[in-house]
This record gives sequence, structure tokens and C-alpha cells, in this order.
Amino acid sequence: MDPVGLSAFEGINMSWFFFILFAALAVGSAIAMISRKNPVYSAVFLIITFFAVAGCYYLLQAPFLSIVQIIVYAGAIMVLFLFVIMLLNLRDEIRLPLHGPYQVAFAALFAAILLLQLVLFIVAAVPTFHSSAGQEAVLGEVEPLGLLLFTKYSYPFEIASLVLLVAIIGAVVLGRKKLPKEF
Repeated sequence: MDPVGLSAFEGINMSWFFFILFAALAVGSAIAMISRKNPVYSAVFLIITFFAVAGCYYLLQAPFLSIVQIIVYAGAIMVLFLFVIMLLNLRDEIRLPLHGPYQVAFAALFAAILLLQLVLFIVAAVPTFHSSAGQEAVLGEVEPLGLLLFTKYSYPFEIASLVLLVAIIGAVVLGRKKLPKEF
């Protein structure tokens, strides 16, 4: 007989516990991000989400993806987001009107249906849970990732770079100030 009641936690190792903790933090901060009215607070919760996802990557034995997640997303892209938010100086101009209680109920129902579909997909895709502690992680290593990125996925990689280039050019065109014509 276990007087403390710890026998229920014998099969759970610490990495599983931290994975659940990071996943819950990612989901909670993502929900907090979309529910904030202030865009700066939303950006801060997005940073927390990025760090939690990086923790999940690290626990899945993908340290390279974890570091890239922190450097690229939590670092560079979030600085860009915060810069754009501060540059646009969003105040009370952007207010989405609520059209009654049915809008919130419909959104909650839609979110519940999507969550149920996600759970059913995961249950169908993973028939049994087995630990991969002894297996070598191939996904998080740099060499296989680079080979996949520049061989099999080279076309989507180039398309993504062109989309980013168009977005940068569009931001420059929209953000520049019109100068008065000099005669």
C-alpha cells in the first residue's frame, strides 16, 4: 500500500511530464494571444508560445529545430511584429463589433468540433504509444534536414523565399511616406 499515493505516477517519466507541461503552456498562451485586445500583449503571448514549442522540439530530441525556433521566431520575427505594431500605433481604431451571443457560441462550437477532429486524427494516426528513448532522432539533426530541404523540398523552399521577398517589398511600398513633388 502506498501511503502517499505516488503509485499512479510510476510509469510516467519526467520528459513526458515536461512535454505535457510545454504543450499545455503553448496551447494556453496561444489562446491568451488570440483573446487579447492589445496587440502588444498578443505579441508577448506569441513569444511565450514560441518558447513553449521550442521546449517541445527539444524534448522530442530535435535540438536544432528548438534553437532555430527560438532564434528565428521568438527572436527575429517577434522583433519585426513588435516593430510593426509600434510603427502602426494601433489605438482604438480597430474594434471588431460583437454581433451578439450567437457569435461566441458559434465560435466555441466550431473550436470544439475542430478539437474533436484533431483528437480523432491523432488517435487514428498513432495506434500505440511507444517510447523512442533508444532511437536516434533523425528529424532534428542538421544534415538530414538540409538534405530534405534542398532536394525533395527545394521547390517549396524557393516559393517561400519568393513570398517573403514579395512581403518585404509590399511592406516597404506601403510603409514609405509620400514626399511632395519639388518643382
